[in-house]
Amino acid sequence: MPSEKILNQKKAKVEELSEKFKKAKMIVLTEYRGISVSDDTKLRAQVRENGDEYCVVKNSTILYALKAAGIEGLETLEGPTAVVIGYDDYVAPAKVANDYAKDHEFYTIKAGVMDGKVIDVAEVKKLASLPSKDTLYSMLASALLGNIRNLAVVLDQAREKQAENA
Repeated sequence: MPSEKILNQKKAKVEELSEKFKKAKMIVLTEYRGISVSDDTKLRAQVRENGDEYCVVKNSTILYALKAAGIEGLETLEGPTAVVIGYDDYVAPAKVANDYAKDHEFYTIKAGVMDGKVIDVAEVKKLASLPSKDTLYSMLASALLGNIRNLAVVLDQAREKQAENA
C-alpha cells in the first residue's frame, strides 16, 4: 500500500492530467516503445511548434484522468503510452503523431479522443490526412479573393456598359 504522500502525488497528477484533457480538442494516445532520446526530443519539438503538449504517463494515470474528465470508452491501455494533447487544433496533433508513426515502425497510434469522445486509430488517421488549419485558412482566403476579384470585374463591366448607354 503506497504511503499517503505518494497517494496524494498520484491524485495530483491525475487531477492535473484530467484538467488538460478537459481543455483539449484532440488527444492522441501512442505507443513509443523503442524511441531514442534524440527522436523523442525531435518529436516533442514538433508537437510544441503547434502549441500542443507531449508527455509520457502511466496507463493507470491516463485511465483515471480520462474518467475524471468525463471521457468514457477507453477501458484498458497496454504497453508504454505517450500522449499528444492538442488545445487549438484537431488536425495538428493527429498529423504529427501519424507522420511520425509512418517514419518509425516502432511508434504506433493506440487511440484518440476528440472533443471528449474516444475515436479509433482509423479516425485519427483520417484527421491526420486533412489539411492543417493554416492551409484551410489560406484556401478560404484565396477563394474569397477570387470571388471579390470576379465581382470587381463584373461591376466594372456593368459600369462601362451603363456609361455607353448614357
